[in-house]
Amino acid sequence: MGELEGRVAIVTGAGRGLGRAHALLLAAEGACVVVNDVDAAVDGSGSADGAPGGSGGGPRSAELVVEQIRAAGGEAIASTLDVADWSAGELLVAQAVETYGDLHVVVNNAGVLRDRALVNMSEEDFDTVVSVDLKGHVVPTRFAAAYWRAQAKSGRAVRASVVNTVSTSGLLGNPGQSHYGAAKAGVAAFTLICAQELAHYGVRVNAIAPAARTRMTDTSPGLAKLLAPPPDPAMFDRWDPANVSPLVVYLASTRCAVTGRVLSVQGGTIQLFEPWTLGGAVETAGRWSVEEIAAVLPGLAG
Repeated sequence: MGELEGRVAIVTGAGRGLGRAHALLLAAEGACVVVNDVDAAVDGSGSADGAPGGSGGGPRSAELVVEQIRAAGGEAIASTLDVADWSAGELLVAQAVETYGDLHVVVNNAGVLRDRALVNMSEEDFDTVVSVDLKGHVVPTRFAAAYWRAQAKSGRAVRASVVNTVSTSGLLGNPGQSHYGAAKAGVAAFTLICAQELAHYGVRVNAIAPAARTRMTDTSPGLAKLLAPPPDPAMFDRWDPANVSPLVVYLASTRCAVTGRVLSVQGGTIQLFEPWTLGGAVETAGRWSVEEIAAVLPGLAG
């Protein structure tokens, strides 16, 4: 039996890259998987360039992943619902429950990228990125959480898991990605708060910060070459998206007790991100004066 035998999982943005790798391994470990992808381009506009389906009417990327899972003996269905749409998020959760009778795991992976310096950013750039990268995590989680709460209140034991996707752009900062970084930092905060709120319903919530070769990295100048597969197929490909998926499977499994954590994963390395913490301090006996602050803050802030 696989690690996830009998569990039902939703994976968003699962038509390619990291999401596809997650869906394939979740299914290989026994999960029934709802493979969700809208086939958008990497910047969230229209159909993905060269995507199966698109205007040609062929099979969409989610359907191709489902075919691959079924060919390997697994269970999966395709979904093309927009996870940033409130009503669609409710339908996505209902789709999983109606098809497989339950829901245990939500892997929020869908995302878009529009690199822009702040002074060049349009309102559409900001709204699109925040909608998909932040709201697209909140919406499926909100309706899955409501489902699990109802189960818990009815007396059923819930052992559920949410795995969110963040980025070093939101945790460490990266020029040209203020909107993307803000959305991903929001996902990190959302993860910590959801872990606290949902714990008494039997739900664990964690986030991963993956470093892997994806359509997003291919859009960044120089990264496509840097993250290319090794010339020797026998060598370990440290940028393969599939390297990230075993951590997702473990976080989704019933034997995992970890919650409220953000984990960096790249190649064979997993690291724990520490949350915001209070550092050094300066104090005065009463209210600060501006002059006093000017005298001590440069030394405190470095």
